[in-house]
Amino acid sequence: MLRIYSSLSRTKEEFKPIEPGKVRMYVCGMTVYDFCHLGHARMLVSFDVIQRWLRTMGYQVKYVRNITDIDDKIIRRAVERNQRMQDVTAFYIDAMHADEKALNVQSPDFEPRATEHVGDMLGIIKLLEDKGLAYQGDDGDVNYAVRQFKGYGKLSGKSLDDLRAGERVAVSSGKRDPLDFVLWKAAKDDEPAESKWQSPYGLGRPGWHIECSAMSHALLGMPLDIHGGGPDLKFPHHENEIAQSEGAFGGEMASIWMHCGPLMVDADKMSKSLGNFRTIRQTIAADVADDQATYEANPREAEMLRFFIVRNHYRSTQNYAPDNLYDAQQAIDRLYQTLANIPPAAQNGIDWDSPYAQRFRDAMNDDFNTAGAVAVLFDLASQANKDKSAALSAELKALGGILGLLQHDPQTYLRSPTRYLKTGAQASSITDAQIEDLIAQRHQAKQNKDFAQADAIREQLRAQGIELEDKPGGLTQWRRA
Repeated sequence: MLRIYSSLSRTKEEFKPIEPGKVRMYVCGMTVYDFCHLGHARMLVSFDVIQRWLRTMGYQVKYVRNITDIDDKIIRRAVERNQRMQDVTAFYIDAMHADEKALNVQSPDFEPRATEHVGDMLGIIKLLEDKGLAYQGDDGDVNYAVRQFKGYGKLSGKSLDDLRAGERVAVSSGKRDPLDFVLWKAAKDDEPAESKWQSPYGLGRPGWHIECSAMSHALLGMPLDIHGGGPDLKFPHHENEIAQSEGAFGGEMASIWMHCGPLMVDADKMSKSLGNFRTIRQTIAADVADDQATYEANPREAEMLRFFIVRNHYRSTQNYAPDNLYDAQQAIDRLYQTLANIPPAAQNGIDWDSPYAQRFRDAMNDDFNTAGAVAVLFDLASQANKDKSAALSAELKALGGILGLLQHDPQTYLRSPTRYLKTGAQASSITDAQIEDLIAQRHQAKQNKDFAQADAIREQLRAQGIELEDKPGGLTQWRRA
């Protein structure tokens, strides 16, 4: 039985899809005006794991994650660079997709863009206007009348008297109440023509919140089984989505609301507004130019970052620090060492009657407890090493695959360089060819019974961060520490 923590009820609930066997899931995606940072990585990976597990459990999942490609920040970036908005958003969409590929994040089933659904947004605004929930102010903006929607505040737990306007949009003189938020923004003379659409309310563009109400309804209808996003979206974005969607169409917008936890840098949330962010590409690929959208990630560092995220429960607060990345690198390397030392046997699917698979399933069914599932992987690796069991090694790889981990060739993975070393350690510049040459010299020294020279070569390689492991038959495997 799958239980999911709902941000709306603030409890773990037994998951009962609206239509048996099918899941309609909508997750708020990126506003594409800059590169994705590690906080975005956490959201992308967390909901990737969630949709993977739902599919593993046999559900037919329709997963939608939108792209916001019209926004004040996008307009500013286009003006700053003297570029068309479409060129700015196309570049950062390509960059986002490169990040997803590197992190082994599967593409959503649908990836709608806000600019493709402006007509749907205007349709919802008209419904809200007809119901007395929207009005056009003197400044031309169309606003949502928050106090006219009785359920406002139920997701965030905030009362109307506690709320303040101005989360993303400055309070304007056209609002009847400072709590009201913008549904349609009247065009300004100095804004690019491509940011303006014709509407019954004059030239303008949609507000941020109405986008997701329109896209989720157009592709999935109502109610959704799961609506998710990052921790900062609960208020005001998701609260406003509820007001818009339920105000326009009636009923419940979503059965389960899910929010992943924040990624912290010391005591502050990682965010672009605070300037304390690190991009995904900076973390998993060296020397990627800012004018380069696509890139090839270091596979070892990319898997480290995914593992760094997955080893924590998605709702927990997670702290970014270089030493934490080093620790994650060392941990995932140990699992790969098991696969390298004990090649997995051929396997047709997962035997869910296995005690390890049962524990893994129980953890994942407990609100997608990936921390518990990862603990099972380490227990499994320990037993596989103890028993020299190819069957347990195969089970380790298969269960890891559900989390999007452990699918690289182990030898190739372990020989890849990594920048994430113990504090004070220096990265080695020794090449694969040089390593192989020294191993050959060591082998010859052993043949000549010059064991002192063989040991000296081992220590020389160890000083360069290269660990050797002698196998039966005179074979020597190596990996980068």
